Amino acid sequence: MPLPRPSRRLASPDRRSVLLGLAAFACVEVPAASADEGAARAPVLDLPKPGERDLCPVCGMFVAKYPYWIATLMWRDGTVFHFDGAKDLFKYLGDLTRWAPGRTRDQVARVGVTAYYDGDRVDAFAATYVLGSDVYGPMGHEAVPHATRADADEFVKDHKGRRVAAAADLTPGLMRALDEGRFE
Repeated sequence: MPLPRPSRRLASPDRRSVLLGLAAFACVEVPAASADEGAARAPVLDLPKPGERDLCPVCGMFVAKYPYWIATLMWRDGTVFHFDGAKDLFKYLGDLTRWAPGRTRDQVARVGVTAYYDGDRVDAFAATYVLGSDVYGPMGHEAVPHATRADADEFVKDHKGRRVAAAADLTPGLMRALDEGRFE
């Protein structure tokens, strides 16, 4: 037995009603997320991948074996160095006279670190780092990079992080302290 038909036809919206509705929706202002909410994301960089034989210039470890920790420094002349983590990268940058005699900071073209959650190679100076967590890098305690502050805050909760830091905070002294299990 067929279902009864409705007694009256359902009215469809006319063209004018649809256009007015769309116009009203277009005028609604959506507030932008603020940087305080962790909305600022470190830019993704296009950097070369390390080869199988590339060594970290600080510790001598084969870098390609640790793809989730790779950090890369590219000089303006095209020379590239890969590191087994942000910790060794910042040790290198903090003491160029030792690690790269004759080179200066203004000769650096790009520096990238691998963001923990998404694996993107992001700008090392725009990334946010977590120190003192239960996640260890290839060389032990690590400055774990994140693309956003919100990712870093989530990581702190998930992995018992002790400190959130900006790149400017990652001094050679702090990187040596990480080697000793100190985070301040």
